[in-house]
Amino acid sequence: MAGLTVILLICAQILLVAVLVAAGAGKLASMSGANYPTAMLLAASAFAAVLTLAAAVATALAEVLP
Repeated sequence: MAGLTVILLICAQILLVAVLVAAGAGKLASMSGANYPTAMLLAASAFAAVLTLAAAVATALAEVLP
């Protein structure tokens, strides 16, 4: 049961970081003069990049750890 709790907390933390990075990327894009659809596209790509990086790190750790 404790292992499941840790996994859920890590997933929640990764999602929180991804949302914060996406919000920051969208804000920076809109501050630099990008229109709304472009800012949303940049925010979505930053969100996807964080999730992809987290998946790659999890896969690498799963291969290394016993």
